[in-house]
Amino acid sequence: MDTPLAPGAALAATTDLTNRQCLTVDQSDRTVPINLRQSGPTPVQMLISTRVRKSPYWHLAHQAGCWRATVYNRMYHPRGYVRPEDGGAMVEYDALVNHVTMWNVAVERQIQVKGPDAEAFVNYVVTRDVTRIQPMNGKYVILCNEAGGILNDPVLLRIAEDEFWFSLSDSDLEQWLCGVNVGLKMNVSIREIDVAPVQIQGPKSLALMEDLVGPAIRDVPYYGLLAARVGGRDVVISQTGFSGEAGYEIYLRDATLYADDMWNAVLEAGAKHNLMVIAPAHHRRIAAGILSWGQDLDQETLPFQCNLGYQVPRKKTADYIGKARLEAVRADLESGGAPYALQLVGIVLGGEPITDYAPDFWLISGEDAGTPIGFVTSPWYSPELGTNIAMGYVPYGMRHEGTRLTVWLPDEYAERAGEPVNAQVVPMPFRASANPSARELARSHGRDTAY
Repeated sequence: MDTPLAPGAALAATTDLTNRQCLTVDQSDRTVPINLRQSGPTPVQMLISTRVRKSPYWHLAHQAGCWRATVYNRMYHPRGYVRPEDGGAMVEYDALVNHVTMWNVAVERQIQVKGPDAEAFVNYVVTRDVTRIQPMNGKYVILCNEAGGILNDPVLLRIAEDEFWFSLSDSDLEQWLCGVNVGLKMNVSIREIDVAPVQIQGPKSLALMEDLVGPAIRDVPYYGLLAARVGGRDVVISQTGFSGEAGYEIYLRDATLYADDMWNAVLEAGAKHNLMVIAPAHHRRIAAGILSWGQDLDQETLPFQCNLGYQVPRKKTADYIGKARLEAVRADLESGGAPYALQLVGIVLGGEPITDYAPDFWLISGEDAGTPIGFVTSPWYSPELGTNIAMGYVPYGMRHEGTRLTVWLPDEYAERAGEPVNAQVVPMPFRASANPSARELARSHGRDTAY
C-alpha cells in the first residue's frame, strides 16, 4: 500500500514517485484524485482510428505541417506544427504575438439548444444570467453539477432569441443537457450541429478579418457576433479567443462540406499579414490566466477554487443547477472558512525555460523543499517576463501573494538535477490581455474575484 513521505523528507531522496501516487498532497475532498505520479515522457504512437473523429480541418492541418496531436472532445486535435529542431512551439508563439495565426479548433464542438424554452433552459444550466445576453452576442460561462463542480466552461453564443450554441471545452456536454431535459421536459431541441470553428489570433487579426469580410468587423464588440461569408460560405464570427491576444473565431456552417473553401480563403487573405497555422498557444493563454478544462479544473473543482468566483452571480434570482451549493460555499468563504483543500494560484518559478507541454502535474513543496503539498497544472516560459510561469494548486492557507514555494521540475528544466527550483505566488494574469476578462477588470478595480 502507498504511504506518504516522511515530513520534511526531500523529494530528491524519493525515487519511486514514478510508480506510485503522491499522498502528501491533500486531495481528501475529491472522489477521484488527480494522478500525481511523475512518469515523465512516455513516447507512444497514437493510433488514428474511427473511434475518434477527424475534424473537417484534419487533412488541412496535416497539409499545414501538423506533426503531433492530442484528443479533445473525442476528436483529434493538432498540437504542433513547427518541429523542435526548428524552434518548436516558441516559433509559433512568436507568430502569435507579432503577426496573426490560424488554429484548427474544430474540437470546440457546437451544441445547439433551440426552441421556445431555449432561454429558460440555458439559464437553468449555466450560473450566469442568460437573460442579459442579447441575440448575436456571447459570454464565457460555466455549467456546474449539484455539488458545484464545473462540468464545462464554454463560450455561449446567442444566435437568436430562441437559439444558443455551446462552444465546448473538453467534456461531453450534449448528453448532460439531454439528461437534464429528461426531467425538465422543456420545449427545446438539443443536438450537435455541423459547425466547426477556427481561431484567428494575433495583433494583425483585425486587418486580416477586414480583408475577409469587410469593414463591418470593426463594429463587432468583444464577445459580439457577426454573420458573414468567408470563401463564399456562411459563417458566424465572434470576437473571442483562447490566447489573450486580439482575435476572432470563425464558425463555419456545414463545415463537413465546406472546410476547404473557408480554410483556403483565410490562407490566401492571410499571406500578406504573415499568417501562420499554429497549435493553440497554451504558453500565451497561461500568461493571460485563461483556464484549460481537464488541466486546470474539472467536474470536482468549485469555481472559487480556480478564480472563477465572479461566474457565481449574487443577483441572479432564477434557480440554476448547483446554486444552493455554490452560495453555501461562498458564505463559508466570506465568514473566514476554508471549504476546500487546494486553491489555484499563479506562480513564477526558476529553472531552465519550459518550452513544451508538461507530461505530468509537477509537484510543489513549501519553501523548505519538504514533502509535496501541491501541484503545477499549466507551466511555460514567458519571453516577455523572462521567467517560467505556471498555474498550480497549493493549500488554501498558502494562496497569498508572495508565498514562497519550491517546484520539482524534471532534470531537463531543473537548475541542478534532483533539486527543486524556487517559486513564488503572484497575481494572475501574468500579463495584460488585449481584451481584459471580467476577472481582470474586477481585479483592476480592487475587487476580490475569489467570491
